[in-house]
Amino acid sequence: MSSPRIVFGLVPWPERQAIASALRTETVGGLVLLAAAVVALVWANTPWSGAYEAIRDFHFGIPALGLDLSLGHWTADGLLAIFFLVAGIELKRELVVGELRTPATAALPVIAAVCGMAVPAALYAATAWAGGGSLDGWAVPMATDIAFALAVLAVISTHLPAALRAFLLTLAVVDDLGAILIIAIFFTSDLNLWSLGGAFAGLAVFYLLQRYRIRGWWWYVPLGIAIWALMYNGGVHATVAGVAMGLILRTSRDKGEEVSPASRVSHVMHPFSAGVAVPLFALFAAGVSISGPALAEVFTSPEPLGVVIGLVVGKVLGIFVGTYLAARFTKAELNPDLAWADVLGLSVLAGIGFTVALLIGELAFPGAAVGEHVKAAVLIASVTAAVLAGVLLRRRNTLYRRLYEEENADDDADGIPDIYQHTPAAPAGANDD
Repeated sequence: MSSPRIVFGLVPWPERQAIASALRTETVGGLVLLAAAVVALVWANTPWSGAYEAIRDFHFGIPALGLDLSLGHWTADGLLAIFFLVAGIELKRELVVGELRTPATAALPVIAAVCGMAVPAALYAATAWAGGGSLDGWAVPMATDIAFALAVLAVISTHLPAALRAFLLTLAVVDDLGAILIIAIFFTSDLNLWSLGGAFAGLAVFYLLQRYRIRGWWWYVPLGIAIWALMYNGGVHATVAGVAMGLILRTSRDKGEEVSPASRVSHVMHPFSAGVAVPLFALFAAGVSISGPALAEVFTSPEPLGVVIGLVVGKVLGIFVGTYLAARFTKAELNPDLAWADVLGLSVLAGIGFTVALLIGELAFPGAAVGEHVKAAVLIASVTAAVLAGVLLRRRNTLYRRLYEEENADDDADGIPDIYQHTPAAPAGANDD
């Protein structure tokens, strides 16, 4: 008798490895996120929108943890904790071995990121105040979606300086830190000090396990779930637990270790974060009405209009002007591989605010009709920023490619072997465009 075929079995190991490797790249992760957002938009604007809302609002809980949440909240409070765990690891890496480890190298991206958060918030507040709207959404346009931004940059870039991506990564890490602090400080419900104390005690145990080099996922996974549940019941947004654990994980290697615990966790969890956690959050957060009246509300209501202005205009002004003033009036210096036109394109690109912006929008306007309009504003502003940045950076990429080809032609004429050729990052003429 022939053996039965497994129709819905596990994907074979080589294919799983290939999928995980692809999801670790910004382009694939960003495209999966984009696909989930498109599905949500289409689904929520069809005759089957009722089914979308029913699935999103379906409640189930874990009594042992004192939790009873809708599916949408499980993705926002639960799965996004994994996204923030990876973000916390990236932040720790930048602080220990990256651009943020010394004040000299950290100054410029830190100042740029802070200005890139303050100016959008100020523009939102001014717009909402002038229109008689609510100031509660001031933090929505402050966040940059690094997955989308890096995906756009990866699609465009063939000859852009590598320093541009490094600058964006460092800026985004500081931006994420700002968003984390805002969520932890300003978007907390009534605090349960006993649960919060239990969460901090769990984090202390987590630290001690790392400190004494205790290995084994069976220690950390149950402890991590307990910390997350206690943080949620304590009144602090549960994603903060993910960040805290990411910051505690050790990023330095001991003698005999091939990789650090932080690198190992990031390597394992990044594909799940990019391929499951963030797309599922987008699926249940981006399903907003895009009918004519709903779109009109984006540009006539003060709150969503403030979000659009904050992301599309505020990010550009904050990051570009902040970078220029820091380079002009402090000892901080712009990377010599970058031209100011590159920084302008990056500043526009940073206006892509999706995952964290949608999350803060939900926290700022829970259950309110204006919250749906704010979500639509985030989507419209992000698409606008992506298109404008694509145009600017495509022009820069064309210029760098032309200069690269001209240099190669000159080298070939001089008989210099190709092995010594390299792409000029910001050669003479790069600022002429």
